[in-house]
Amino acid sequence: MIQPVYHHDDENAHLYACRVHDMVLDLISSLAREDNFVTILNGISDNNSFEGKVRRMSLQNVAKEEHQTMPLKSVSTSQVRSIAAFKHAIALMPSLSSFVVLHVLDLTGCDLRGHDHHLNLRELGCLLHLRYLGLALTKICELPEEVGKLQFLQVLDLRGNDGMELPSSVIKLRRLMCLIIDHDHKRLPHGLGNMTSIEVLDQIHGDSLITVKELGNLERLRKLAIRFRYLSLELEEAFVESLGKLSNIQSVRILKEVNDIHLMDHLGERWVPPRSLREFIMYGGARFSIMPAWIRRNPSHMSQVSVLEIPVVKVRQEDLVFLGRLPALRNLRLNSFRRQSELLLVGADGFCSLSSFLLFFRFPGHIVFQPGAMPKVQTVEFYHCLRVARDEEAAGNVGDWFDLGMENLPSLRKVEVKFLRSGVKVGEAKQAEAALRKSLRTHPNRPTIDICINPGIPEDAHDDDIYLTDDEE
Repeated sequence: MIQPVYHHDDENAHLYACRVHDMVLDLISSLAREDNFVTILNGISDNNSFEGKVRRMSLQNVAKEEHQTMPLKSVSTSQVRSIAAFKHAIALMPSLSSFVVLHVLDLTGCDLRGHDHHLNLRELGCLLHLRYLGLALTKICELPEEVGKLQFLQVLDLRGNDGMELPSSVIKLRRLMCLIIDHDHKRLPHGLGNMTSIEVLDQIHGDSLITVKELGNLERLRKLAIRFRYLSLELEEAFVESLGKLSNIQSVRILKEVNDIHLMDHLGERWVPPRSLREFIMYGGARFSIMPAWIRRNPSHMSQVSVLEIPVVKVRQEDLVFLGRLPALRNLRLNSFRRQSELLLVGADGFCSLSSFLLFFRFPGHIVFQPGAMPKVQTVEFYHCLRVARDEEAAGNVGDWFDLGMENLPSLRKVEVKFLRSGVKVGEAKQAEAALRKSLRTHPNRPTIDICINPGIPEDAHDDDIYLTDDEE
């Protein structure tokens, strides 16, 4: 009765929602209507007229060319506490000022910039009881100053609105707990430090020194996603100082745009994460020279960390030992950017909880899983440059490049590999794929194998053809 909904990108399918069968949905809707739990309106026939108190209203996704799209006028809105409008049904939405006791307003996905609606967003200031405001994917580029009047607002969701500009009045929202905004927004107004109830900030720009310093005042902050276009040492030091004051932080995501590379060693050496930390992700143009000291010194201090993405110039054998001691670690992604001269061994004395392991070698080294390694790992992903692998094997620096010992991973269910075939003959790329598939053929779990060769091999390609990047040409 409950069906998964997947989002497919270029490489993977991600579960992002669930749905029920149409017959089950009709039953749920009927029961909800009978119990006055939610009133579903779509502008068809006489369901615009509804007798009784309407507390939760849902405007359904009705194609405008088929049904009535005039605003609902016969439905009393004086008692409505919650309203959600689906795309196209926005034309049925009554005036915002008519919802005098509204607590939840969700207009996610509705086009509020086009001509299919009649709403005046300045009337948001009339919704004095509002707790939740969902304006994600509405194509608006700014909020009216009147939003500062919503003194009880706790959640403001503005995802997916490119170039969003927040009014200066947003810092008056002293009860706001969750601010979700698109990465392409303009800078936050100064005064972020006054919003002391904030627990979730996702995703803000960190290019302002004032904004970064004000982060230190947000003592309740649990989740932080921050994006840097440019990063100076002064800005990094201020960020580390503020991060050190966030004693309740659970999730930290740092994106440095890849216009240049910045080594965040100050963060790696000076920051002492609180025991509450559960997730640390850093990607883009930011990386560490070596594994951060807060992992090397006392892994047991990070007893709740379950998700870790670490970009480091070079991965060392001792780094795998430190990471293996993190007791709750379930998802690990290691990015390395320097040629690995030593063989990396994953033994049986660590990674007791790990279920997903991704290893990205910019200039690949060789890794081998020994018997008993990573007993719970189900998914393994690798990114390899075939040319470097071929040259290392030909020089005798490693043995069989595809003898990784993955047969020693008892819970393995899925293997994903991306081969970069720049400078390698088409025939060599095909041989590499065949060798990897052969090495996994005897695994008792028969894991699924997804191998991507980039760039792809044209159907009319010959085995002696070589692909070169623009730089190599």
